[in-house]
Amino acid sequence: MRIRFDRDTCIGMFQCVEEWDAFERNMDAGKADLDGSTEVDPGIYEVEVPPDAELDAEFAARACPVDAIELYDGDEQVV
Repeated sequence: MRIRFDRDTCIGMFQCVEEWDAFERNMDAGKADLDGSTEVDPGIYEVEVPPDAELDAEFAARACPVDAIELYDGDEQVV
């Protein structure tokens, strides 16, 4: 599984941070950061989700109030 995070869409509610520790608060920017991610397009970050973190990653994606986080299993979008 992998997470795709649109940081430009993020509004800094930090609900993702509460759900999965791969997300961190960036108070200077007022947005979350996705630890270990790679910028694949401007403002779009992706990271592979470890198998033991899949549930936390799903909760983080579901908790985002502006749908800035997408979860994929292969090519299929799960959240």
